Amino acid sequence: MTTALTGMQGSETVIDVVGNNIANSNTVGFKASDVLFATQFLQTQSIGSAPSDRNGGTNPRQIGLGVKVAEIAPNFSQGTIEISSNPLDLAIQGSGFLMVQGSQGEQLYTRNGQLKLNSENQIVTANGNKLLGYGLREGSFELNEAFVQPLTIALGGERVAQATTEAVFQGVLNPTVNAGTVPAAIQSEVMGDGSVVYPNGEVTTGTGTDADPFVTTDLFNSDDVEIRTPPTPGTAAFSTPGTPTGLVGGTYAYRITYVDGSGRETSPSTVFNVTGVGVDDQIDLTDLPDISSIPGNPYTNINIYRLDPGATEYRLSGTVAMGTTTFTDGNDVSAGAALNTNTLENGSYTYYVTYLNPANNNESRPSVALGPFAVSDDDSSVRLDFTDLQLPTDPNYSRMKIYRNAEGSTATFYEVANLPLPTPGADSWIDKAPSTSITGNSQLNFDGVGAAGGTLLANVQLRNGSTYARPFAELGTLQFTGEVGGTQQAPQSLEITATTTVQDFLDFVNDALGLQQQSNVNGRPLPVGGGSVSIVNGVVTVTSNYGEENTVGIPLTAFRLTPAGQVVTQTVDLTFSESQEANGPGTSTEFVVYDSLGSPLTVRMTTVLEAADSNSTTYRWYASSGDSQPVAPELTTVVGNGLMVFDSRGNLISSPSARISVQRELTASESPLEIELNLEQVTALAETDSSGNAVSSLNMVRQDGFPPGVLTDFIITDSGLIQGQFSNGTQRTLGQVLMARFANDGGLRQVGNGLYSASVNSGTAFVSSPGEDGIGTLTAGAVELSNTDIGQDLVKMILAQTQYQAGSRVISTAQQLLDELLALNR
Repeated sequence: MTTALTGMQGSETVIDVVGNNIANSNTVGFKASDVLFATQFLQTQSIGSAPSDRNGGTNPRQIGLGVKVAEIAPNFSQGTIEISSNPLDLAIQGSGFLMVQGSQGEQLYTRNGQLKLNSENQIVTANGNKLLGYGLREGSFELNEAFVQPLTIALGGERVAQATTEAVFQGVLNPTVNAGTVPAAIQSEVMGDGSVVYPNGEVTTGTGTDADPFVTTDLFNSDDVEIRTPPTPGTAAFSTPGTPTGLVGGTYAYRITYVDGSGRETSPSTVFNVTGVGVDDQIDLTDLPDISSIPGNPYTNINIYRLDPGATEYRLSGTVAMGTTTFTDGNDVSAGAALNTNTLENGSYTYYVTYLNPANNNESRPSVALGPFAVSDDDSSVRLDFTDLQLPTDPNYSRMKIYRNAEGSTATFYEVANLPLPTPGADSWIDKAPSTSITGNSQLNFDGVGAAGGTLLANVQLRNGSTYARPFAELGTLQFTGEVGGTQQAPQSLEITATTTVQDFLDFVNDALGLQQQSNVNGRPLPVGGGSVSIVNGVVTVTSNYGEENTVGIPLTAFRLTPAGQVVTQTVDLTFSESQEANGPGTSTEFVVYDSLGSPLTVRMTTVLEAADSNSTTYRWYASSGDSQPVAPELTTVVGNGLMVFDSRGNLISSPSARISVQRELTASESPLEIELNLEQVTALAETDSSGNAVSSLNMVRQDGFPPGVLTDFIITDSGLIQGQFSNGTQRTLGQVLMARFANDGGLRQVGNGLYSASVNSGTAFVSSPGEDGIGTLTAGAVELSNTDIGQDLVKMILAQTQYQAGSRVISTAQQLLDELLALNR
């Protein structure tokens, strides 16, 4: 009975296993199991005997005592692969298991590849176990193979950019055009040095103290100029003195002038004379003019000039104080000063005063306009009073010049006097020079001393007509937007401080325009004379690099200044005009590249024919970028230059220095950004347009950089590599799915939820990538179905049922035998 009972128990086990197989026939990755039986203990009735001469031997006689379950063996045969709608689902083809993390952090194994993302973008199973593999190094897209970790796919969150390393160009450069031999040039208006004192300052007298309470401020202006009509003539008569005078007989003529405290004379009066003078007579002058009582009268004396009989010049005979109306004359005038008979013509006159450094002939900007003054009386003069004139603080400026227009002309001003500086608070000058005597003299330079490289930028002055301004006097940020080849460049900024010089300004303009002075090709320097910014006599000259496409331009609104602490910008009206036109047609192209952060950078590239002969054609290219950010204080936008040399068939034979370098020092991106220029598809052929004009073209057709992109999709390869697809078209590695295999898969311990753990009889897990070291591959977007064979299991179930029924019959039969045995007692 017990023997039969073991058979029934074994059948029950089969039915349990088969029932489990059938129950999991739809469980992804499930592996069906088989029940393996073995006999239990045996009752040995005879061990048998060996053959002998008399007997052939007997076999052992043993009666079995039943059956036992030797093993419930999982069947790890391949299940059917079925396509799913989830790209994360993974089907294993071949041996091996996916590695997942248990609830206690332990490693477990499964064939169920139904996966999803949790709220933290981790790949997990349906039961929440995290899929394990190689993750990424911090801040990069490189696999970190130092340890396994939960894998993540941050859809919509992960971002990536790719720096440009190569740019490919196509185009045709015409070898028949003229080579560039003359660079373009523009010149600025005069930038004056406003630190040089000019004759227009304030003169203040008085200290404001109790002893000197009145403070007076005067300005040197038109109030210090006056028109002076010549003196009115006196009356002359003769008489016989007590002592002989030495005069000869005849007619004597007189003219008088006013003299101010500085010894300056007015124009002379008209002639008044006396006739019939005898030998040794004296001449008595009366009715000499007296203007001493007129307010503001500057004249202190009257000079008396006499023309003797037969003489041709008036000579000084004597001087009387203003207010004296008579003069007795019997003097010898042969040694007297000759009379200056010059007078101004009737007309309108304006005056300017400048300071002069005689050592280098530097001359300050002029004073304000003194005038105009309308001279309508014949023989008039104009007097300039220097009482309110502020004297220069620089001792090198030791003289001054006076300028005046000629009669009938108000646009040009001529030098009329070159004088020592006046005595402070005194001195004057009287103009009586006719226009015909000054038109050959030097003309007034309204701009004054031109700024030089060492001039402080804050002291630079600009002139607009008669108005002067210091546009950089307010310190702050100067923004400059220039043009090259008619294309507006990226704005560049310069911080103006109290120590910023004009040379700093020139360097800034040079760098912002991308002017190049240094060739990147060894042994092939840039053409001489191109690419410079200089200043001479206050005039800034900007010379472009060779080629029409490199022509520089500075529009009226190119400079804008934002004073420190303010937000409102103001235009600096610094005017430039063309002084030289370039030759040498070429090409110009702008293209976009990307730095390591994905920032777009605009690069401008121009070309010009540099040389051509019977064997080759050589083009020079220049590249600049307003997005270049070198280390301060450098501001250059230059990113490279080089050559393209073509053979007689127009094919490129060499392109030395075909590389640009964009500085990115002011950002966190990698710097410099080095980009190789692939020029192999550029040719030199004589192309023309429909009108027969020579044409050239050059364009970038592709580059390998990308702007920032968000992770939008992914794929998992058969080797388990997770590749992310970003919105900018780039692909990056996101992780590596790992698998494990065991020496004895059947030795694994099932822990539920389709999971296995290693046991003492499974062997140690061997971990590797799918498809390597005997491990199967993965199919993404698919699952491995259960390998349960329902038909076979139904057969097994029928056999187990039959076995069970037979076992029960054995027990029934044994019971009947026992019953018969017990019945013998009756």
